[in-house]
Parts: sequence; structure tokens; C-alpha cells
Amino acid sequence: MGPGEFLNINFFTALFTLVNTVALFLVLKKYLFKPVMKMITDRQKEIDDMYDAAGAAEATAKALEQEYQQKLSVAAETGERMVKEAVARGQNREEEIIRQANAQAAAILDKASADIAMEKKKAINDAKDEISEMALAIAEKVVGRELTAADQADLVDAFINELGEQ
Repeated sequence: MGPGEFLNINFFTALFTLVNTVALFLVLKKYLFKPVMKMITDRQKEIDDMYDAAGAAEATAKALEQEYQQKLSVAAETGERMVKEAVARGQNREEEIIRQANAQAAAILDKASADIAMEKKKAINDAKDEISEMALAIAEKVVGRELTAADQADLVDAFINELGEQ
């Protein structure tokens, strides 16, 4: 066996092997690579769709969060406004009650002053009547005669004026 026999290449065997390899490649390409590539492409599309859906959900969540924050701030402003209005109404009511109480107190004081003045006038009139009766009785005893109505009135007035000056 010589050195050339060990590396003996048969042309038909090489051609047959090449044809088998090409045929195997074409068969694998049609039945294996295309379905695998289609499956990889479909899976990649699913993953991309999931990322898009997650991005849309995140955007929706952010929009809802902003809307919630806006509603929360509006509610807080409304609450503050309502509290301020309630405080203002309470202060107005308090002032109204104080005005009414002051008006009632003034009315009571006016009525009391009028009652006091009336009672004072009545007491003065009662005192005048008693004094005039006593003065007449004294004057009749002193003078010893009966006085006319005009004389009685003059004496009473003079006596009352003297009492008023004292």
C-alpha cells in the first residue's frame, strides 16, 4: 500500500456525498429551519406584543395616577373651601346672635329704665298726694279755717318746691 492509496478519493463518492448534503440541507431547510424560524418569529412577536401591552398598561396606570392625584387635590381644595365657608357661616351666626343679644339687652334696659321712671313718677305722685293731704290738714289747723281749692293748690306747690330745692 502506497501513500496514494491511503488518500484515495473517489469522484462519484464525493459527488454523491455533496448531493446528499445539499438534499439534506434543502429538506432540513424546508421542514426544520422554516418552522423553527416561524416559531421564533411568532414568539418574538408575542414578546413584543407583551412589551407593548405592558407599556400601554404602564401609561394607563400613570394616567390614572395623575387623574387620581388631580381628583385628590380637587377634593382637598373643596374640603378646605367647605371648612372655610362653614367657619365663615359660624362667625356670621355668632355675630348675629351677639347683635340679637345686645339688642335684647338694650330693650330690657330701656324697658327697665322706663319702668323705673314710671315707678319714680308714681312714687313722687303718691308722695305729693300724701304731703298735700298732710299740708292741708296742718294748714287747716294752723289757719283755723277751710281752704279753697286754689289755696290748697298754691300751698301744695309751694311746699313741693321747697322740698325739691332741699
